[in-house]
Amino acid sequence: HLKALTEQAYYAEQTKAAAPIKVLGSFMAVVMAIGASFAVMNTMYAAVARRSREIGILRVLGFRPGSILLSFLTESLLLALVGGVVGCLLALPIHGLSTGTTNFRTFSEVSFAFRITPDLLLGGLAFSLVMGGLGGFLPARLASRQPMIETLREG
Repeated sequence: HLKALTEQAYYAEQTKAAAPIKVLGSFMAVVMAIGASFAVMNTMYAAVARRSREIGILRVLGFRPGSILLSFLTESLLLALVGGVVGCLLALPIHGLSTGTTNFRTFSEVSFAFRITPDLLLGGLAFSLVMGGLGGFLPARLASRQPMIETLREG
């Protein structure tokens, strides 16, 4: 059976065929983001444990818990920013790369090209900062709530 389609309808149908690729890519991005967030959290917990004596000294010197929380959260965000910049730099070489897949319903080739736009790069940096903030908040909170005497004794 043969049917006539407008050009717009034809491309809309071809786009539907690529939907599983988009779903798979989104799923992989979420899994990797969760992994990155746990990596940030692990790094920051190690930093808090390694610097418990310094945290105690800061508390004795009069630093408030909020200041300590902010300093560790800032460190986490800076690490995330560095990771985001490195990720953006690693993504740049695929800009303009074209590839394709076969639409098995119509047996036609669906091709697409990777376009790395400034908005995409800024979105990636923002996303890395959000993941760094989420991953760094709990360790920063732990650092800010450590009792002064115990941290000085342990360090």
